[in-house]
Amino acid sequence: MLKYTGKYWMVLAPLVKKSLKKHYGKAFAVRTIKKAKAEYKAMLERMDDIGADNPMASNVYMSFIFFAAYRAAKGKITVSALRTISHEVMEWKPLRIMGLFMDANKPGGIKGIQKMMLKNAEWLEKNPRYKAVSWDFNFDDSKHRDGYYYHFTQCPLNNFARREGLLDILPVMCDMDFLTAGLMHAKLHRENTLAGGGKICDYWYYGDKLKDPE
Repeated sequence: MLKYTGKYWMVLAPLVKKSLKKHYGKAFAVRTIKKAKAEYKAMLERMDDIGADNPMASNVYMSFIFFAAYRAAKGKITVSALRTISHEVMEWKPLRIMGLFMDANKPGGIKGIQKMMLKNAEWLEKNPRYKAVSWDFNFDDSKHRDGYYYHFTQCPLNNFARREGLLDILPVMCDMDFLTAGLMHAKLHRENTLAGGGKICDYWYYGDKLKDPE
Protein backbone atom coordinates (compact mmCIF):
# COMPACT_ATOMS: atom_id res chain seq x y z
CA MET A 1 0.00 0.00 0.00
CA LEU A 2 1.16 3.52 -0.81
CA LYS A 3 -0.28 6.26 1.38
CA TYR A 4 -2.78 8.54 -0.36
CA THR A 5 -1.93 12.22 -0.64
CA GLY A 6 -4.20 14.66 -2.38
CA LYS A 7 -1.59 17.10 -3.67
CA TYR A 8 -0.93 15.29 -6.94
CA TRP A 9 -4.63 14.71 -7.57
CA MET A 10 -5.49 18.36 -6.94
CA VAL A 11 -2.91 19.53 -9.48
CA LEU A 12 -3.21 16.98 -12.28
CA ALA A 13 -6.80 15.75 -12.17
CA PRO A 14 -8.24 19.14 -13.27
CA LEU A 15 -5.83 19.13 -16.21
CA VAL A 16 -6.86 15.61 -17.20
CA LYS A 17 -10.50 16.63 -16.80
CA LYS A 18 -9.95 19.64 -19.06
CA SER A 19 -8.45 17.43 -21.77
CA LEU A 20 -11.26 14.88 -21.42
CA LYS A 21 -13.82 17.66 -21.78
CA LYS A 22 -12.09 18.85 -24.95
CA HIS A 23 -12.16 15.41 -26.59
CA TYR A 24 -15.21 13.72 -25.06
CA GLY A 25 -17.48 16.45 -23.73
CA LYS A 26 -18.24 17.88 -20.30
CA ALA A 27 -20.58 15.14 -19.07
CA PHE A 28 -18.08 12.39 -19.85
CA ALA A 29 -15.22 14.34 -18.25
CA VAL A 30 -17.13 15.00 -15.02
CA ARG A 31 -18.36 11.41 -14.75
CA THR A 32 -14.96 9.88 -15.53
CA ILE A 33 -12.96 12.01 -13.11
CA LYS A 34 -15.47 11.36 -10.33
CA LYS A 35 -15.09 7.60 -10.80
CA ALA A 36 -11.34 7.93 -11.32
CA LYS A 37 -10.71 9.37 -7.86
CA ALA A 38 -12.07 6.27 -6.16
CA GLU A 39 -10.07 4.10 -8.57
CA TYR A 40 -6.96 6.18 -7.86
CA LYS A 41 -7.21 5.55 -4.13
CA ALA A 42 -7.88 1.86 -4.69
CA MET A 43 -4.81 1.54 -6.92
CA LEU A 44 -2.64 3.14 -4.25
CA GLU A 45 -3.94 0.57 -1.76
CA ARG A 46 -2.87 -2.23 -4.11
CA MET A 47 0.50 -0.65 -4.88
CA ASP A 48 3.72 -2.00 -3.35
CA ASP A 49 4.87 0.16 -0.47
CA ILE A 50 7.86 1.99 -1.92
CA GLY A 51 7.78 4.66 0.80
CA ALA A 52 5.50 7.68 0.60
CA ASP A 53 8.52 9.94 1.14
CA ASN A 54 10.50 8.18 -1.58
CA PRO A 55 11.50 11.02 -3.96
CA MET A 56 10.66 8.71 -6.87
CA ALA A 57 7.14 8.06 -5.54
CA SER A 58 5.86 11.12 -7.42
CA ASN A 59 6.13 9.03 -10.59
CA VAL A 60 3.58 6.62 -9.16
CA TYR A 61 1.26 9.28 -7.78
CA MET A 62 1.17 11.10 -11.09
CA SER A 63 0.98 8.05 -13.37
CA PHE A 64 -1.86 6.55 -11.38
CA ILE A 65 -4.05 9.56 -12.20
CA PHE A 66 -3.83 8.61 -15.87
CA PHE A 67 -4.23 4.90 -15.05
CA ALA A 68 -7.33 5.67 -12.97
CA ALA A 69 -8.95 7.82 -15.66
CA TYR A 70 -8.29 5.11 -18.24
CA ARG A 71 -9.86 2.46 -16.01
CA ALA A 72 -12.80 4.64 -15.03
CA ALA A 73 -13.64 5.26 -18.70
CA LYS A 74 -14.17 1.52 -19.20
CA GLY A 75 -12.63 1.30 -22.65
CA LYS A 76 -13.86 4.62 -24.02
CA ILE A 77 -10.38 6.16 -23.79
CA THR A 78 -8.01 4.57 -26.29
CA VAL A 79 -4.27 4.25 -25.77
CA SER A 80 -3.74 6.86 -28.48
CA ALA A 81 -6.20 9.22 -26.80
CA LEU A 82 -4.49 8.75 -23.44
CA ARG A 83 -1.19 9.70 -25.05
CA THR A 84 -2.79 12.87 -26.42
CA ILE A 85 -4.22 13.67 -22.99
CA SER A 86 -0.82 13.17 -21.32
CA HIS A 87 0.81 15.51 -23.85
CA GLU A 88 -1.82 18.18 -23.24
CA VAL A 89 -1.33 17.91 -19.48
CA MET A 90 2.42 18.34 -19.91
CA GLU A 91 1.78 21.56 -21.83
CA TRP A 92 0.58 23.19 -18.61
CA LYS A 93 2.43 26.51 -18.46
CA PRO A 94 3.74 26.29 -14.86
CA LEU A 95 5.64 23.13 -15.82
CA ARG A 96 7.68 25.16 -18.26
CA ILE A 97 9.15 27.07 -15.32
CA MET A 98 11.35 24.00 -14.87
CA GLY A 99 13.36 25.13 -17.87
CA LEU A 100 14.30 28.33 -16.10
CA PHE A 101 16.00 26.43 -13.31
CA MET A 102 17.42 23.45 -15.18
CA ASP A 103 18.81 23.96 -18.68
CA ALA A 104 20.77 20.96 -19.95
CA ASN A 105 22.63 23.19 -22.41
CA LYS A 106 24.23 25.17 -19.61
CA PRO A 107 27.27 23.91 -17.67
CA GLY A 108 25.26 23.17 -14.56
CA GLY A 109 22.25 21.72 -16.35
CA ILE A 110 23.34 18.11 -16.74
CA LYS A 111 24.95 18.31 -13.32
CA GLY A 112 21.53 19.28 -11.98
CA ILE A 113 19.95 16.13 -13.44
CA GLN A 114 22.81 14.07 -12.07
CA LYS A 115 22.50 15.61 -8.62
CA MET A 116 18.77 14.92 -8.56
CA MET A 117 19.16 11.24 -9.44
CA LEU A 118 22.06 10.72 -7.06
CA LYS A 119 19.93 12.21 -4.30
CA ASN A 120 17.14 9.78 -5.15
CA ALA A 121 19.58 6.87 -5.05
CA GLU A 122 20.95 8.09 -1.74
CA TRP A 123 17.46 8.03 -0.24
CA LEU A 124 17.11 4.38 -1.21
CA GLU A 125 20.45 3.52 0.38
CA LYS A 126 19.24 5.14 3.59
CA ASN A 127 15.96 3.20 3.39
CA PRO A 128 17.06 -0.29 2.28
CA ARG A 129 13.76 -1.92 3.28
CA TYR A 130 12.29 -0.56 0.03
CA LYS A 131 15.02 -1.90 -2.25
CA ALA A 132 13.11 -5.04 -3.17
CA VAL A 133 10.22 -3.05 -4.69
CA SER A 134 11.56 0.41 -5.61
CA TRP A 135 13.57 1.55 -8.63
CA ASP A 136 17.19 0.46 -8.53
CA PHE A 137 19.86 2.86 -9.73
CA ASN A 138 22.74 1.91 -12.00
CA PHE A 139 25.06 4.76 -12.96
CA ASP A 140 27.78 4.58 -15.62
CA ASP A 141 29.78 7.74 -16.28
CA SER A 142 32.02 5.91 -18.76
CA LYS A 143 29.27 4.90 -21.20
CA HIS A 144 29.00 8.30 -22.89
CA ARG A 145 31.28 11.28 -23.20
CA ASP A 146 28.42 13.75 -23.28
CA GLY A 147 25.50 14.17 -20.95
CA TYR A 148 24.49 11.78 -18.21
CA TYR A 149 23.52 8.09 -18.25
CA TYR A 150 21.85 5.68 -15.84
CA HIS A 151 19.44 2.77 -16.01
CA PHE A 152 16.97 0.77 -13.94
CA THR A 153 16.47 -2.97 -13.95
CA GLN A 154 13.42 -2.70 -11.72
CA CYS A 155 10.43 -0.34 -11.88
CA PRO A 156 7.45 -0.53 -9.50
CA LEU A 157 5.19 0.99 -12.16
CA ASN A 158 6.13 -1.84 -14.50
CA ASN A 159 5.45 -4.41 -11.79
CA PHE A 160 2.06 -2.87 -11.00
CA ALA A 161 1.02 -2.53 -14.65
CA ARG A 162 1.81 -6.19 -15.31
CA ARG A 163 -0.19 -7.33 -12.28
CA GLU A 164 -3.13 -5.07 -13.12
CA GLY A 165 -3.35 -5.70 -16.86
CA LEU A 166 -2.29 -2.14 -17.69
CA LEU A 167 0.81 -2.92 -19.70
CA ASP A 168 -0.83 -1.55 -22.84
CA ILE A 169 -0.84 1.99 -21.43
CA LEU A 170 2.40 1.91 -19.45
CA PRO A 171 4.43 3.02 -22.52
CA VAL A 172 2.38 6.24 -22.48
CA MET A 173 3.86 6.98 -19.07
CA CYS A 174 7.34 5.99 -20.27
CA ASP A 175 7.00 8.45 -23.17
CA MET A 176 6.38 11.27 -20.72
CA ASP A 177 10.07 11.01 -19.81
CA PHE A 178 10.82 12.53 -23.21
CA LEU A 179 8.43 15.40 -22.53
CA THR A 180 10.01 16.02 -19.14
CA ALA A 181 13.45 16.04 -20.76
CA GLY A 182 12.23 18.68 -23.17
CA LEU A 183 11.17 20.91 -20.29
CA MET A 184 14.80 20.80 -19.13
CA HIS A 185 16.09 21.66 -22.63
CA ALA A 186 17.43 18.12 -22.85
CA LYS A 187 17.08 15.21 -25.22
CA LEU A 188 16.54 11.72 -23.88
CA HIS A 189 18.02 8.85 -25.84
CA ARG A 190 16.59 5.48 -24.90
CA GLU A 191 17.02 2.03 -26.39
CA ASN A 192 15.16 -0.16 -23.90
CA THR A 193 12.21 -0.11 -21.53
CA LEU A 194 10.93 -2.74 -19.13
CA ALA A 195 7.43 -1.96 -20.39
CA GLY A 196 8.54 -2.93 -23.88
CA GLY A 197 10.00 -6.24 -22.72
CA GLY A 198 13.58 -5.04 -22.27
CA LYS A 199 15.77 -5.95 -19.32
CA ILE A 200 16.42 -2.31 -18.43
CA CYS A 201 15.00 1.19 -18.74
CA ASP A 202 17.90 3.33 -19.90
CA TYR A 203 18.26 7.10 -19.71
CA TRP A 204 20.86 9.13 -21.56
CA TYR A 205 20.30 12.87 -21.23
CA TYR A 206 22.18 15.57 -23.07
CA GLY A 207 21.51 19.17 -24.08
CA ASP A 208 19.08 19.55 -26.98
CA LYS A 209 21.48 21.93 -28.75
CA LEU A 210 24.33 19.45 -28.73
CA LYS A 211 25.28 18.13 -32.17
CA ASP A 212 26.49 14.54 -32.61
CA PRO A 213 26.54 13.53 -28.92
CA GLU A 214 28.70 10.59 -27.97
